[in-house]
Amino acid sequence: MVAPQVKGLNCPNCGAAIQLRTGELAQTVACSSCAAVLDAKDPNLRVLQQFQGKILTQPLIPLGTRGKLKGDPYEVIGFQRRKINVDDVDYYWSEYLLWNPYKGFRYLTEYDGHWNDIVVTKRVPQEKGGKQPTIEYLGETFKHFQTATAETTFVLGEFPWEVRLGDTAMTRDFVSPPHILSEETTDNETTWSLGTYVSPQYVWEAFQLPGKPAAPRGVYANQPDPNAGRAGEMGRLFLVFAALVIALLVVRQITARRDMVFKQQYVVSSRNADSTAFVTPLFTLAGRTSNVRLTIDTNLSNNWAYFNLALIDEQTGTAYDFGREVSYYYGHDSDGSWTEGSTLDRSTIPSVPSGHYYLRVQPELGTDNPTPLVFGLMVQRDVPSVTFFIAVLALLGIPPLLALLRQGAFEQMRWRESDHAPSTDE
Repeated sequence: MVAPQVKGLNCPNCGAAIQLRTGELAQTVACSSCAAVLDAKDPNLRVLQQFQGKILTQPLIPLGTRGKLKGDPYEVIGFQRRKINVDDVDYYWSEYLLWNPYKGFRYLTEYDGHWNDIVVTKRVPQEKGGKQPTIEYLGETFKHFQTATAETTFVLGEFPWEVRLGDTAMTRDFVSPPHILSEETTDNETTWSLGTYVSPQYVWEAFQLPGKPAAPRGVYANQPDPNAGRAGEMGRLFLVFAALVIALLVVRQITARRDMVFKQQYVVSSRNADSTAFVTPLFTLAGRTSNVRLTIDTNLSNNWAYFNLALIDEQTGTAYDFGREVSYYYGHDSDGSWTEGSTLDRSTIPSVPSGHYYLRVQPELGTDNPTPLVFGLMVQRDVPSVTFFIAVLALLGIPPLLALLRQGAFEQMRWRESDHAPSTDE
């Protein structure tokens, strides 16, 4: 392609200087001074349309700015503002037309701080139907995002097509982050373009713009999730640590002694707590420091009992005080049979040193039933518990769960602006 010569002309509407950088390729040009749309094919730049009102919109990248995109130099030659209307709300975005005499045209679009680098596709994508249509293009699947009518509201610079204020086109967008595939249909033609999401900082560095770009607001249609893949990585780490925890649990189950060190049954009929107190015979807790499990097995029936307990070291007097309530109720109503509570209770005292111990027991009986309380006490040494391992697994599962919820929230924010917005229930 031969580089066209830059032509210098003057706007017939306001007299401002106008340069045609694309030469014969230019169809229309909008004066950067008065925004009048001119016929670039006419040697006298015939006025096609005058802009009514003041120019309130200024491009973030001034016309004539040169920069590099993907290693190739480009110059900004055209700018337009467009809008769509959804539910009586106007949504505006900016489009920048870039020109390289050897590479041709490409575009940059900006909406609420979100930027896309766009090129026209060389072939028509293959579309598939369905409730949410999809498109296959270059081995990538794009999901339908939105269909709307786009209207041109402001133009500056030159364009290789005839542009007018008020021009409309039917647009359809399909997304596969970080890509967006867009179709524009007018009365004369249908054009497909492929966009790639780029950061504002990338644009600023590419064109050496002053200051800092505005931070993007919200989630854009094809914006990639900055935490994408984090949930999967954390999930894989969770599986590794979970396997380790389960292995430790298996080892604990195998090596636990489960020594039965005391077992005795008692009968209490008095409801005077002071008169029911007693101590058990001595029993020996051998081996390394480990836990002690106490099981209370009762004959409670629609009644309750409370046990004030203490495990006491005979030699040192060290006491482990605790209390346990046991209750069991049952009945029948219009919904059928029901039960509440249990006749059996288990409690565990962690890290008890070896030695000779006894239990001090003070049962307190409920007053609902005069039946004597029969209960058995069973003391076991070094009993494995899965509670600790379950708690560790639960804690390990929190980071991947949070990452998954965060990823889901990001996707929900993306799609709530589409034609396929999630329902309230979703």
